[in-house]
Amino acid sequence: MLFKNYNPLDKKMFQIMDENSNIKNEEYMPDLNKEELLTMYENMIQTREADLKALMYQRQGRMLTYAPNIGQEAAQVGSAFALEKKDWMVPSFRELGAWLTRGADLKMIYLYWYGNEFGSHIPEDLKILPVSVPIASHLNHAVGISWASTLQGKDEVSIAYFGDGATSQGDFHEAMNWAGAFNTPTVFLCQNNQFAISVPRGSQTSSETIAQKAVAYGMPGIQVDGNDILAMYVATKTAIERARRGEGPTLIEAYTYRIGAHTTSDDPTRYRTDDEVEVWKKKDPIDRMKKYLIDKGYLNEEENDRLVEKCGKIAEEAFKYVETNGKTKLDDIFKYHYKEITPQLLEQMEEYKEFLNERGEL
Repeated sequence: MLFKNYNPLDKKMFQIMDENSNIKNEEYMPDLNKEELLTMYENMIQTREADLKALMYQRQGRMLTYAPNIGQEAAQVGSAFALEKKDWMVPSFRELGAWLTRGADLKMIYLYWYGNEFGSHIPEDLKILPVSVPIASHLNHAVGISWASTLQGKDEVSIAYFGDGATSQGDFHEAMNWAGAFNTPTVFLCQNNQFAISVPRGSQTSSETIAQKAVAYGMPGIQVDGNDILAMYVATKTAIERARRGEGPTLIEAYTYRIGAHTTSDDPTRYRTDDEVEVWKKKDPIDRMKKYLIDKGYLNEEENDRLVEKCGKIAEEAFKYVETNGKTKLDDIFKYHYKEITPQLLEQMEEYKEFLNERGEL
């Protein structure tokens, strides 16, 4: 019923909690208890603190290029919170909140951005694929996983995260077409943060919404306020339950905004105004949830300050570990491209070692 009531062709955006933290759509209020709501909030705070620390470390020259997440915490945490342990998460590269919510270790995530091979070594008990930087290519992986799940009779759903720019790529359309034709248990989660690097959303597709692209592939689509964590949770949970019942894929458009740069190699002041950014800062998803929790009596300012401090220290400790242990071993660069190192890679590794030896650098 949710997807019928919010048919994307009707141009209605799904929202439960408005910008002032008022519950405006009580009918869809999720059945989450105090502990669950506080856990979601803590995951957002941990995401924000880890994100800000990573940005600082990169600017200090202590981390490689980094893709900031600030402003998109609700879209990530709310959606990932709806997944079950048995479900698969197929990320792109800007899903810090979803990774942490799924139980990924922050040290592992920092290792990735530090340039260490082990940042892509996902523990076997976490059904998360590694970071995928090529735009939209991983959507076919998500559909393949969910199709395999169907063939094997497993009760698993896969969720794929991507940006609005990905919906202009061929891989997106191939994945959507296959998922719709074969009714796969896939949730397509588009974080529409308004920019494909420096290209505004309106300049890279003429679709009035991203969600309405679902119509062409015979699946439901819904546009959700991506800064409303409750709406993101409900929309994703509904899509997952639908997929688990064998009713097929869903496209969710999380309408949000990228407060930071595309990556630390980007200068967003060259293609957008400060006034535009300021408007969206007032819609901060963390501020919205914080006010809601305080109004409910679940949180106070002192507890919030302690939580922010705790999450900041966790991020600092994680990066301290990475700086102490994260230097990439030369062999690692060559060894893990394939299950077994190929003769060509072995030859390249030996040649490079000889080169470093001659320079006295090994």
